[in-house]
Amino acid sequence: MNKKMLKNTKVGRVVCRLLGEETGATMMEYVILAVMIAAAVTAAAIYFGNTAKNQMDIAGSAMTGKVDDSTTKAGKSQENQEKEAIKAHTAAQKFSTGTELTREAGATK
Repeated sequence: MNKKMLKNTKVGRVVCRLLGEETGATMMEYVILAVMIAAAVTAAAIYFGNTAKNQMDIAGSAMTGKVDDSTTKAGKSQENQEKEAIKAHTAAQKFSTGTELTREAGATK
């Protein structure tokens, strides 16, 4: 007995309702997957946004023949990246040792 014939009977409809329909579940899985991909793309754009922008500015300056300008921009971009890396490293060390967390917990008491 196929599923369509089963749905035509009262008992069949009850059984189908109890067992549940799976067509909506498949669509929901795709929606969840799409949301996760969108979140990852957004996080990457936020995280790498300034670096990508600076690299495009440098490439644009170099292509238009402004070599001195692109060299200056590249130096500034590298300095900014080094500063951000130091900040991130310091924050990671504070987090791993728990000094920042204990200090904040003590301030809230």
